[in-house]
Amino acid sequence: MNVAESLSQIWKIDNEGQLTSLCIELSKLIKKPAVVVLEGEVGAGKTTLVKKYFSLISGGKDLALSPTYSLINRLGPLVHADLYRIKSENEFLHLEIPLYIDEKVEIIFIEWGRQFIAEIFDDLGVTFNYYLLKIETEKKARSFSFSSLMVGK
Repeated sequence: MNVAESLSQIWKIDNEGQLTSLCIELSKLIKKPAVVVLEGEVGAGKTTLVKKYFSLISGGKDLALSPTYSLINRLGPLVHADLYRIKSENEFLHLEIPLYIDEKVEIIFIEWGRQFIAEIFDDLGVTFNYYLLKIETEKKARSFSFSSLMVGK
């Protein structure tokens, strides 16, 4: 599987309050339906970003829960998966992500999904747009790098 990245945008923020404007800009860049793979160390803010994004699109509701233990949560038009504990392709396939997808799903956020991008593409195919959002911690600030992914065989 060939995967190429094309960097689109970089943001630097130094407080959680700035996440709202980042999510507004992000929502304009994401072509739906989409898979957004979130990459960053533990505690970088991946789940916090998804919660803020969900709050933004749901009119302020804060119902997004971390999928760390459930692995996958469906939040209206969003699916949020956390693959931190998934170590093999076989474990990934048993998640059956396509079962969470219907015509109402707009975005699938996948934490720790970079190593499974080929399997994600095999499951969801070319109807989805693929993105990578890298979150890096820099002292008290965060850097967010948003890239389009071109996935193909």
